[in-house]
Amino acid sequence: MTGRDPELVAFTEPPDGTMYVVTAAADGVRAGCLVGFASQCSIHPPRFVVWLSTANHTLRVAREASHLAVHVLGGDQRELAEVFGTQCGARVDKFARVSWRPSADGAPVLSEARAWFVGRIEQRVEGGGDHVGFLLAPVEQSPDRNAGPAPRLLALRDVEGLTPGHPA
Repeated sequence: MTGRDPELVAFTEPPDGTMYVVTAAADGVRAGCLVGFASQCSIHPPRFVVWLSTANHTLRVAREASHLAVHVLGGDQRELAEVFGTQCGARVDKFARVSWRPSADGAPVLSEARAWFVGRIEQRVEGGGDHVGFLLAPVEQSPDRNAGPAPRLLALRDVEGLTPGHPA
């Protein structure tokens, strides 16, 4: 499709949805990136899918990983989002700039995330476009932080001005 079809703009313009940080580790290499394409996709059994850009270093690591960690950040955590959204992990060790620990399955878990889960990669979906989907079965999750009202989560509007670490 060339140009912008006015009939499709409502479907192709990104909504102000939740942004996620997805991390992976394989063969001694860690990677992570800011992701806008992700969603729960099954209730029974619980499943979640994240889509990683084919231009992204994280995709190369995730292809070799058995598990991915998916993190949600608060609307006030733009600096943490910048670490994973503006730097290329092939050139910068993002994890040297943040607090993290390995999950039971080796995926990096960000200590400052509002919530997270680690998912076993059940399937990789080549979408034929510029992203690859990873269907995840949750195996580990953050402790319940049921202390007061839930914070506003990091959304697209919070990161719109960031310059990506690689071309989109």
